[in-house]
Amino acid sequence: MGQIVSINISKNKGERKKPVTEAWEVVEGCGLKNDGHANPDPHAQGENAHRQISLLAEESIEKMRQAGLLDVGPGDFAENITTSGISLLSLKIGDQLRVGDEVLLRITQIGKVCHNRCAIYYQAGDCVMPKEGVFAEVINGGRIEVGDEIVEPLP
Repeated sequence: MGQIVSINISKNKGERKKPVTEAWEVVEGCGLKNDGHANPDPHAQGENAHRQISLLAEESIEKMRQAGLLDVGPGDFAENITTSGISLLSLKIGDQLRVGDEVLLRITQIGKVCHNRCAIYYQAGDCVMPKEGVFAEVINGGRIEVGDEIVEPLP
């Protein structure tokens, strides 16, 4: 069982996200409310429609710090949810996670292909999302907050 370390949003895609301090709404079929990566049309079909929420482990961010990127933290790799205590890399596509009391996510992608170095790479000096980030679609929405438990994988 893991937990939420940080919830992060940004207005636009391809930029560092800023941690929010209050509980935040997760919208079914969409993502985090008011986030640049949220799917505005829950019925849309497209290349990235399945990437409604991104997750990255605090442990992955710590690896980047150990590699010399000292000034990085939650949201700096454009992840929506920074986790702790859950092995994101052991998840499989189709696994479901319960986040907090209400939210249910289904893993849709492990890592991503970065054809060009994104703004995150140039801002932070490297990007761990292509190797260690995971993406999910929102099966059931609700509110989440820092400290909420993440239970995985659900049958």
